[in-house]
Amino acid sequence: MDNRRFSRILFSSEAALEQDQQVFHTSVLDLSLKGALISRPAAWSGIVGSHGVLRFKLDQSELELVMEVAIAHTHEQTLGLRCERIDIDSASHLRRLLELNLGDADLLSRELSELSNHSLS
Repeated sequence: MDNRRFSRILFSSEAALEQDQQVFHTSVLDLSLKGALISRPAAWSGIVGSHGVLRFKLDQSELELVMEVAIAHTHEQTLGLRCERIDIDSASHLRRLLELNLGDADLLSRELSELSNHSLS
């Protein structure tokens, strides 16, 4: 059963996962307001619940999005990341990217409201 509360968009970008003073090169596969799915780096041996920083650039741009993340789940080929913290510039760019790709500003507004309510509780 899929119990996601946030819409995801397919997104392909090279990325870096910084964890335990190491940098793992990876790719972002999809994004939401609350996290990302990335390809599992070959040398990665972390555990669910561990923390790190995900960095990636928007398509053909120098804009870098930075998220503090926790590993939410792992699979043979992928890692699911939960966004724990994001700076205001990165959040603004992520919101715009999602808005353009979802094509539904009302849905995104509801998800932002839910995210705000969830963060406060």
